[in-house]
Amino acid sequence: MPIFPLQKNQDSQNYSSGILSFVIQFAVVAVIFFAIGFVVGQKKIEIERRDFVPKITFENRIPPQDQTVDFSLLWKVMETLPEKYLDKTAIDSQKLLYGAISGAVRSLGDPYTAFLDPKQNQAVKAELAGSYEGVGIQIGFNKEKRLVVIAPLAGTPAEKARISPKDLILKIDSRETFDLTLPEAVDLIRGQAGTKVKLILQHEGEDKPYEVEIAREKITVKSVDVEFKDTDRGRVAIVRVSRFGDTTDSEWDSTVNRLQLEKAVGVIVDMRNNPGGLLTSAVHLGSEFITGTIVKQEFADGTVRSLSADHRGELLSIPIVVLVNDGSASASEIFAGAIADNRRGKVVGELTFGKGTVQDAVDLDGGSGLHITVAKWLTPNGTSINGEGITPDIIVERSSDDIASGRDPQLDRALAELLK
Repeated sequence: MPIFPLQKNQDSQNYSSGILSFVIQFAVVAVIFFAIGFVVGQKKIEIERRDFVPKITFENRIPPQDQTVDFSLLWKVMETLPEKYLDKTAIDSQKLLYGAISGAVRSLGDPYTAFLDPKQNQAVKAELAGSYEGVGIQIGFNKEKRLVVIAPLAGTPAEKARISPKDLILKIDSRETFDLTLPEAVDLIRGQAGTKVKLILQHEGEDKPYEVEIAREKITVKSVDVEFKDTDRGRVAIVRVSRFGDTTDSEWDSTVNRLQLEKAVGVIVDMRNNPGGLLTSAVHLGSEFITGTIVKQEFADGTVRSLSADHRGELLSIPIVVLVNDGSASASEIFAGAIADNRRGKVVGELTFGKGTVQDAVDLDGGSGLHITVAKWLTPNGTSINGEGITPDIIVERSSDDIASGRDPQLDRALAELLK
């Protein structure tokens, strides 16, 4: 999951009675407190109880609108399900609770605001830590809110299967994807190493789907890597940043030390196929090159907050070029936008993905979690790229034939630009 700029036989009558009591207590309380927590700071709440069925009035401050919600309908459903449903063994109070909360969150219509059950929440944390079992594919949603590939990670089964950024994901095994949340889709694609997953995909702009079956592997991704190229001007560092995770800042700091030891005369920061990750990490990397604003956040009430460099960088005067493509999303777009708007260096490559919202990651009791879109992010000049992407200063495409033959015209152009 692209950013977090992210901040677990009785007879019918007896069975129904026991489950009914448990489900009603947990589901109603959970939904009420979710609603309360979601609107804190933005809505005024009035709670009243009538015959033990709560009613909640939401008064939206922006725009003014009153909504009174009567939870008697939820109460009735939770009462009727255990009583009438055929397969009593299928009634799982915990799943009903998670389903009620997930449905409430999904009703907002924002694919990046989602409730995660404990398994899904743990999977996201493992991904940010850089080690998990799966195929190495980062997924998200396009402007039409359809599930798409953001980027395959380098060296993973997804890259070897030649899955491309912005491919539509139509089916995961036998499951259609049109109604899946992001955590649900991730859960279906992930799995034990050695098992396989079948994906039906469709290249952007094409009508004919294609099918791939990929064996899952243990994915361990180092987020920052560097190589040096000798030129007639001196040593140039090519730093590849594959994601913004838990270890990215420390890996980046070590890389900066290497650049200084090697006396690099310029640096190319390769953000291609970087699907994003932690907002704080994007700010940390940007701070190496910029002293001012890295990114701005625009909140629901229209207020805008600037996030500036978090430390004095060691590379404030070194020439820099940033490489991007259509798999560059979220935090990598923040970095590229900061470099471009501060006129610190050139951006080379292709139009980026266009993921311009910030999610706050909230850990909940029992291991579950909640990802909430809390703001739009803007480039330092105040430009929103959500659904639009960042247009490079110098547009250079890299074709599938280039990739197959090992040619990299984008990197070649970046080097030429750096050494002007």
